Amino acid sequence: MNALPDVPKSAQVAGVTRPKTWRIAPQFLPLTVTVALFLAMAGAGGALYDGFLSPQVFLNLLIDNAFLCIVAVGMTFVILSGGIDLSVGAVIAFTTVLVAALIQRAGWHPLAAIALALVLGAAFGASMGALIQRFRLQPFVVTLAGMFLARGASYLISVDSISIDHPFHTTVAYLRIPVGGGYSLSVAAVIALLVVAVGIVIAHFTRFGRAVYAIGGNAQSAMLMGLPVDSTVVRVYALSGFLSALAGVVLTFYMLSGYSLHALGLELDAIAVVVIGGTLLAGGSGYIVGTLVGVLILGMIQTLIIFEGTLSSWWTRIAIGVLLLLFCLLQRLFENIRRKRLEVA
Repeated sequence: MNALPDVPKSAQVAGVTRPKTWRIAPQFLPLTVTVALFLAMAGAGGALYDGFLSPQVFLNLLIDNAFLCIVAVGMTFVILSGGIDLSVGAVIAFTTVLVAALIQRAGWHPLAAIALALVLGAAFGASMGALIQRFRLQPFVVTLAGMFLARGASYLISVDSISIDHPFHTTVAYLRIPVGGGYSLSVAAVIALLVVAVGIVIAHFTRFGRAVYAIGGNAQSAMLMGLPVDSTVVRVYALSGFLSALAGVVLTFYMLSGYSLHALGLELDAIAVVVIGGTLLAGGSGYIVGTLVGVLILGMIQTLIIFEGTLSSWWTRIAIGVLLLLFCLLQRLFENIRRKRLEVA
């Protein structure tokens, strides 16, 4: 049986059209690969280990990484705008020490200490954004300086770990919210999901979000279109600082302590999960939901290592490093595919 010949374009004009082929839009390719990787890892874990596919195992991925999820949402906005924020881990550590010291040593109520920490985190981020935008400094350098400042300030408050035993804090830390079937989430995990939901709304349904994408794509074009480039950059870093402080608060519920060595290197984990989640490091393309999946992939790697039982926890770093390199290569590949499609069109 002979194959049907290709229909010429002239025939299309006459009313005969080519069969439609299903294609994934180029902007969705990185996110598609991220979701496929997560599902593949879950399937492999379920095939290898009994009980791996239990719903509580998946809920624990978010419970154990709630603080990383929160700070990664802020990092997503920064990277979408074409910047970087290396201070997030240090801001988390500073927040934990500040909140713990105010509660345990100064006798503050946790809610008052948390409110002050959030305000300071937002102000710190906004000040870095102002320096970046006003003096056209490199975000890498400014946020690196911010990392040293925040980490050093945490040491000034205390070099020792400060335990938190306030009844309010311990109650929130141990509280579990049922989700049905005998399974539950922590308050921190619920906060992380709310942050993701609000982040999605801000990124895709507000002027601020559209401005962030435009600036990441081309700041000069965004300025010519009349978008508020200067104020948007400041607000992006203020948002990152606020979410870093919120992640620090969540970490105090998880650890019930404040310590100046908390979150060492977390800024690198945040950048990694954002990139694995499909956000371009150059900015202008990415999705908050992809960042959530990136966090779950990191948690999945940690869970697989725990179930395996014989591997060191350092294999998590190795796996994340390999995935980060692969996704950087995939981003370059997808960008080339997108350009070719645009040329053909």
